[in-house]
Amino acid sequence: MTGGHRRILVVEDDPETAGQLVEELKTSGYEVDLAATGREALSRGGERDYAVITIDRMLPDVDGITVMRQLRDDGIASPFLIISALGEVDDRVRGLRAGGDDYLVKPFSFVELLARLEALGRRSETIAKETILRVGDLAVDLIARNASRRGRKIPLLPREFQLLEYLVRNQGRVVSRAMLLQHVWDLHFDPSTNIIDVYVGRVRRKVDDAQAYPLIHTIRGIGYCLRAPG
Repeated sequence: MTGGHRRILVVEDDPETAGQLVEELKTSGYEVDLAATGREALSRGGERDYAVITIDRMLPDVDGITVMRQLRDDGIASPFLIISALGEVDDRVRGLRAGGDDYLVKPFSFVELLARLEALGRRSETIAKETILRVGDLAVDLIARNASRRGRKIPLLPREFQLLEYLVRNQGRVVSRAMLLQHVWDLHFDPSTNIIDVYVGRVRRKVDDAQAYPLIHTIRGIGYCLRAPG
């Protein structure tokens, strides 16, 4: 993992194991968040864009397999490294088929854990560069056809997604209503239509409401511009 994307979510209910993992990962240069239960993992997993999520299979409330499936259903694309004492072939296969990207059996060497995290991080960065567009804390996944801010999924209809994608691809540029009508609706400009304003209003409410800062800005008399602060 390179640059600033070195934050990991550790999901581990055993205090001693969790403490050792967090301490050693921080010593190795990672930023680490900790979740001790399945419910806490579900909450934290959607709050940030983690480079990797390590997760124990056996949690006290919601098991790790269920947590992974739920986060995947919620649009979380972070790689999962399953860490478990359940090391039989059937256990590993079930974990990987449920959405895990790698499987490490307890007890393990921390050096091996670091190597696996680095490999998952490199894979995650490569995929993200190819398929995910980012502006500020907004992420637009071109493969899954969904969007999120700070890890929280934004419910978008297909046309709303197309509109947001076009704005993101032109981030920092002023986009006219005629351009949107042509590229998103494949229509020539009709000065009497208000379809652009209606759809931009919908997308703006979904993307910007209750957020720390707005991304979609109206340029009076011209059109719209999507940009992050600074």
